[in-house]
Amino acid sequence: MTRTPPGAPAPVPPLVPPRRAHLALAVLAAGAFCFVTTETLPSGLLTLIARGLDRSVSATGQLVTAYAAVVVVFSLPLTRLTTRVPRRGLLTVTLAVFSAATLLAAWAPTFEVLLAARVLSGLAHALFWSVAAAAATGLFPPEVRGRMVARLSVGSALGPVLGVPAGTWVAQQTQWRVAFLVLGVLSVLLTLAVLALLPSHPPEQGGAARALEPSRPRYVLLLGTTGLAVAGGMAVLTYLAPFVIDHVGVAEGSLSLVLAVSGAAGVVGTTVAGRFLDRRPWPTLVVVLAGLGLAHLGLGLLGGSVAVAVACFGLAGACFGGLATTLMHRGLQHAPGNTDLAMAGVSTAFNVGIGAGALLGGRVVATWGVQGVPLLGASLVLAALVLVVTEPRLVAGREADRARGRPGSDGLRTQVPGGLSG
Repeated sequence: MTRTPPGAPAPVPPLVPPRRAHLALAVLAAGAFCFVTTETLPSGLLTLIARGLDRSVSATGQLVTAYAAVVVVFSLPLTRLTTRVPRRGLLTVTLAVFSAATLLAAWAPTFEVLLAARVLSGLAHALFWSVAAAAATGLFPPEVRGRMVARLSVGSALGPVLGVPAGTWVAQQTQWRVAFLVLGVLSVLLTLAVLALLPSHPPEQGGAARALEPSRPRYVLLLGTTGLAVAGGMAVLTYLAPFVIDHVGVAEGSLSLVLAVSGAAGVVGTTVAGRFLDRRPWPTLVVVLAGLGLAHLGLGLLGGSVAVAVACFGLAGACFGGLATTLMHRGLQHAPGNTDLAMAGVSTAFNVGIGAGALLGGRVVATWGVQGVPLLGASLVLAALVLVVTEPRLVAGREADRARGRPGSDGLRTQVPGGLSG
């Protein structure tokens, strides 16, 4: 049953023709593709950039770290500062800043300038992912919101599968600057398309400005689930290459095939999850977490076999793609207040999970070897699954306490990012 927070206007999709709404969604999905490709592209160009700017590969790797750190630190503050800015203008400016930063990266004469361009891109990324989901899905009726979230997420899922390999190939054929130049030009075109296609209306009148089923306890549990599950998934994905080469015994030249299987499966998982989100959101989250945990256990216990390892990486890719879509949809569904702020919180938890997964995975590699990483990933994912499975009972207990006048849910209040209370 759809509920609206007391005193808040009922969310109504803006009056936009269906064709225009679908075009706007496609443009935002393309924007997501550019953001994710730009975020991860340096991982494929580290050697070329290091050589071109006369830096070590390890120092050049800071380009990825700095980007992620900016997203974690600035997602919530930037979203809070822009809560009253119309979405069309905000997303247009965000993409314009991103375009300028990407073109600056293509021109950068020194490593310091390139690093500054990455920080600027990270700021745009932080704001884009906080507002794009609500802006895109708010163009459609609530009963199809899950499918629209999945279509938006396909753009981000295609970044590692298509964007990074294509950008790496372009850089190898020419030079690394050309890859950023192409992304910058594409981003300029998308900026103009957003300006032309998105409707202009106050943020609070957007169709997804408020959640359909706002719940502070569910949202807090979602943040914990996101951090744990993403940390588990990224611990394995970060060390996929050494696991495949050193433990499974796959030739280095065949590594790209394993990556392709995992990436393509992620696109499929995103699409399939979107078909169930509108009707079965909670079971979908349970299934993708169980599948991801099972894939990691398979790698940890039977990953010495090439066939088993490839199958498990495919399953992990599909479930991780579906997981990202499901977490985004759940944030829109249960945000206790403003959905943009809620998505900023989810984005922050997601990026904290990315960093924590890579850090914990590195500790395991140093202590027990790369074969121990999938078991770490499985334990973190299964911990997230426990949170989700027990969520109905936990939430019911807290709501019962509140109905009896006990402070059952007040203890959660301080854990929610500022400004999210309804």
